[in-house]
Formats: sequence, structure tokens, C-alpha cells
Amino acid sequence: MKNIPELFGCKVFNDAVMKERLPKDVYRSLKNTIAGERLESSIADTVAREMGAWAVENGATHYTHWFQPMTGTTAEKHEGFIQRDGESGVIMAFSGKNLVSGEADASSFPSGGLRATFEARGYSAWDPTSYAFIKDDTLCIPTAFCSYRGESLDKKTPLLRSMEALSREAVRIVRLFGDTETTHVTAECGPEQEYFLIDAEAYRARPDLIYCGRTLFGARPPKGQEMDDHYYGQIKPRVFAFMQDLDEELWKLGILAKTEHNEVAPGQHELAPIFGTANLATDHNQLTMEMMKKVAARHGMACLLHEKPFAGINGSGKHDNWSLSTDTGRSLLKPGKTPSQNAQFLLFLTAVIKAVDENQDLLRISVSSAGNDHRLGGNEAPPGIISIFLGDDLMALLEDIMAGAKPEDRPRTRLNIGAGVLPEFSRDTTDRNRTSPFAFTGNKFEFRMPGSSDSIACPNMILNTIVAQTLSEFADELEKSGNFAADLNELIHRTLIEHRRILFNGNNYSEEWAQEAQRRGLLRFDSTVDAMAHYTDEKNVKMFDRLGVLSPTEIASRQEVLLENYSKTLLIEALTMIDLARKDIAPAVLRYENELLEERGRKSLFPVPLSTGLEDELLKRISSLSEQLCSRLATLEADVVRAKEVTGTLKSAVFYRETVFSDMAELRAVIDELETAVARKYWPFPTYAEMLNSIK
Repeated sequence: MKNIPELFGCKVFNDAVMKERLPKDVYRSLKNTIAGERLESSIADTVAREMGAWAVENGATHYTHWFQPMTGTTAEKHEGFIQRDGESGVIMAFSGKNLVSGEADASSFPSGGLRATFEARGYSAWDPTSYAFIKDDTLCIPTAFCSYRGESLDKKTPLLRSMEALSREAVRIVRLFGDTETTHVTAECGPEQEYFLIDAEAYRARPDLIYCGRTLFGARPPKGQEMDDHYYGQIKPRVFAFMQDLDEELWKLGILAKTEHNEVAPGQHELAPIFGTANLATDHNQLTMEMMKKVAARHGMACLLHEKPFAGINGSGKHDNWSLSTDTGRSLLKPGKTPSQNAQFLLFLTAVIKAVDENQDLLRISVSSAGNDHRLGGNEAPPGIISIFLGDDLMALLEDIMAGAKPEDRPRTRLNIGAGVLPEFSRDTTDRNRTSPFAFTGNKFEFRMPGSSDSIACPNMILNTIVAQTLSEFADELEKSGNFAADLNELIHRTLIEHRRILFNGNNYSEEWAQEAQRRGLLRFDSTVDAMAHYTDEKNVKMFDRLGVLSPTEIASRQEVLLENYSKTLLIEALTMIDLARKDIAPAVLRYENELLEERGRKSLFPVPLSTGLEDELLKRISSLSEQLCSRLATLEADVVRAKEVTGTLKSAVFYRETVFSDMAELRAVIDELETAVARKYWPFPTYAEMLNSIK
């Protein structure tokens, strides 16, 4: 039996380790820094000495500043602890200077124009709010990453800024309710991570998965997810062994992995952690994705994190559960037993409603990517329309407020299932709406739109910022109040009426909702390109700048990076599709066609007339599809060349979306039909049926 409490965090320089190893005054100072105070430079050497010694004792030979550039992944530059000791000896040493900051080549990471090629210097800065950890015998120090002039070049810095802005404005609000003890409000989240597992051999035989993360072609299997038999089904032994191994690796890193199960699609699974602060949860989710891939390879499997690795079946998301809590231990989004009497909860709830309604564009931008475009709007993920689900009870309470009536709480219902041996239990006050992009689930909101491969830094940064903006407006108004109770009620009533259009408890997948949303004036962005054009709208630039989350140049750079990434992704996919169609699929089709011709010829030589109807029919079908393959392949090749002539990141992204993406879809349709016509022994790649059922 494994001692999990002893195992948990054994590779982390966490609070328990710091308390044991650091002098009391240094420990207190570092705890104050973690709580939000500026780091005292005098303690850095002491912390570094103990951190380095602990890392070496635990097998580390190197250290790295572990940061999150705008590539969407993490970055590392390893430095050895080894230093000279006299003429012929060495020691293992780690200084405060090594801990606090490092240098990396800033021009080689995406900067959106913030850095020229010759402007290479960039800095990484220690983030003491996220514990250092050991991975691959290397001490990893979570850091922020900025340019020579101090502009953010990463995803951590804006997230930290947004958390500070949200805390500052939320504390102003709780002060109005007489709370003099709270000094800090924390944005918390728990990302549910979906993923696919397939056999490593099948993965290696699909170059499109290797280069693009998704299959660029593939006919639907005879059996997919139609029977819903995979969802919550018995976990296969190989997958279960993987999950056990993954849990242990994550627990060693202090990651609170808790829930795991089979998802809807064959080969699809989910892992969910316990809540943590948004910054730490973001770091942990990046580590989780890395460990999923490593552990899968160890078990002879490949972990697929693309939002839509297989067409025609459910893709993978990352449901971001977001909430607010005080440093005194209170949840600000918990209604309590009598939410109608919980004025503070109602004000924070109203702030979220207003923030989401006024910033639909930013929330859609926060989940925009070429991969997620395949998933959003399908019957597995919310559409590109933002709305909020509150559940019947809470919605009825808000309807009372908007109508000017005395709000009433709905009593919790006891469920009696009808069999005497089964227990009665209380029904939750809200149902779960899996079609809603932003659903209230008891004491938090579940943002269901982020894609599986996305960093949750951007969605949480934007959620924190837009709510901070609204809380600031509320505080400005209420701090001037002469009659707090009356003005508070009037503010909640007025705001709910102004923003009620964003509330919807129905089926977000239905066409009726799309039409209703249009009548309400809600925004709809069906692609990354449509949404991304609004990142630098004046209202967004002013809000980010005012709250100190992103400067105007930093916003523009992020828009540039995201649009470039979109175009580059489609270019890689188009080139991969062209390569596979020309070098593998077309020759396979010709070989099968040649076999049919030879068989037809042999039959014609037989003394007794034999029917060639089957060969003729197959030849006719394949000949027609071959002609279409040639034509559509030529069109895609020509448009890829044309794309290089389009200038401007937005115009380029539009061209890739409207032209290249369309060409790829038409070529895929032909290839998928050819797969159903060509004999299996000639088809050069594993099929969907083989890949999705490759784990026995």
C-alpha cells in the first residue's frame, strides 16, 4: 500500500518544507510575499541556499526557470548547480541571483511585434506564489517572462496582474458589508481535463496526428459513440494502469488530481483536480498535460490533447470551474441556505452577470484557436454564443427581484426514488446544463468553452479582469451612498434588468436558441478569426490598461500572436494534407485501381464469360473520386501559394479561414469516401475504427 499523504508533494518545495528548512524570520517574510507583499531581496540568498540544497538532496542536478511563453506550452533552459571549487574540485551551489531572475532569448519566442530579431534580451522573474518543484532531476522554478523593456511576453504575468486587480476591487466591496478582516480575495479554479488515448503504434502510423495533433482525414467507423456505452464505463486495464501511474506522478508534484472516468467518445477520458488558486491551477494544468503525454508513452500509448482529434465524434474540452474566496475562508459565490437574504452574494452574482454580458467578445476570444473552432458549436460543446445558466431556483429568485417583488427562496426538494430500500436525499438547487457555456453550479461558475490543449491562463485572466472592472464600478457607486441598503437593492435591480438578456436556462445546442440570441442582440462568433478582430476594440484596451492587466501594446501583441498562430496552424495542416495525399493516398488508390483492372482482364480471358459488374462499378466510382482528388488537391496547393502573398495578420487569417480551410474540407470529403471504396490492405493508414479501439 502506498502512503499517499507521504507521497503527496514529495517533489515540491512547499510550505511544509519551507517551514522546516527556513529561518523563522525568512519563512514569515516569504509567506508575506506569497500573500501579496513585495519580495524582500535580502531573503533571496537564504531561500535559494535551502531550496538548492533540498533539490540536490532529492536528486536534482540542474535548475531551470520554468515559464509559459505565448506558444501555449512551457519553456525551460537548464543550468547545472555545478560550480568550481578551487583548482580541481566542484561544488553544488545555488544563489539568490540564480533564483530571482534569469535571461532567455526573447526574440525567439512569439512577441507579436514587441521584439525585433536583433533585440534578443528577455528576463524570467521568480513567482514565489507558485511552489518550485523537481521534474526530470531538475529544480523547476515557476517564473514570469518579460522583455528588456518590461512588457509581458508570457501568460503568467497578465494572470497575476488580473488576480491582484480582482482582489483589490473585491476587497472594496466586502468592506461595504462590514468585513474588516478580509485583506485578500482569491480567484480559484479547477480545470477538468479531457483527453484521448490510443495505442502508440497506431499514433506513429498517422503523420497527421504527429504533425497536427488531429486526423486530417478518416471515414467514420461503423460504431462510434452512438450507444453511449463508453461514458462512465468500466475502465480498461491498460488505461487504469495509466491513470494510477499518472495520479502518482501528479501527486508527487503536489497536484490535487482527484476524479477520473471514461468520457463519451471511444478512447476519451477525463481527469479533474481539486480547486486551487488560479495561478497555481494554471501551472498545475500545464504540468498535467505534460505528464499525461509522458506517462502515456511509458504505457505504450499516445495521449491526444487536440480539441478535435477525430471528426464525427466528441472532441475534448477543458471545463474551467471558477470562483472567488476570501483569505478568511469565505466563498463569495456561495448562496447559502437563504440566498434571498444574502445581499453580498447577490451583488457578486450580479457583477458576474454584468461582466459576462458586457464582455462576450473577450470571453469568446479567450477560448479561440484553430483547434477549438472544430469543437465549439457541435453537439459536444457550447456554440460561439455566450450565455449564463443559473438554474430554475436562482433564476426564479432573480425574476422576483427584477419584477420588484419580495424575493423568495425555494425550499430544497427531497427526492424519493420509489424503492423502499433506496435512501431519500436533497436535490441540488440547480440542475447541470451541459450545453451552457457559462453555468452556475452551486458555488462557482463552470466555463465550458476552453479547449483541451488551451492554457487556462487566458480565460482566467479575462474572467478576473472583467469582474474586477464591474466590481470597481459597483464600489465607486456604493461608496458614495447615503442609504446603503436602498442603493444596493436599486443597483442590483437595475443591473439585472439591463443585462437579463445574457441569462438562458435552455438548450444552447438548438437552432431556436441561435435565433433567440440574435433577437436579444447577443454576439455570435463562429470562428477564431471573427472573434479575434475585436481584441483591440477601444473598450477592451481601456479596461485592461485602467486595471493594469495589459498595456495597449501588450494587447495588440497578443492579438498578433494569436492570429499568426491560427494561420500557421492551418498552413501546417494544409501542407501535411498535401504531402499525405500525394505520397501515400494517391499511390494507394492507383494500386487498388490497377488490381481491379488486372482482375477484370483475367476474367475477360476466361473461356466462359464471367461477370465484371463489380469491378466495373468499383472502377467507375474510384475513377470519379480520383479525378476529384486530383482537382481538389491542385486547388489546395494553389491556394497555399496564394496565401503567402496576403499581407497583414488579420487578412492572412481570414484568407486561411475562408479559402484554405474550405479547400481542406473539400479534399477531405473525397479522401474519406475513397477510404470506404479502397480495399483495406491498400489503405496506408490506420482507420478510425482501428485507432479508437486500439486500447484493449
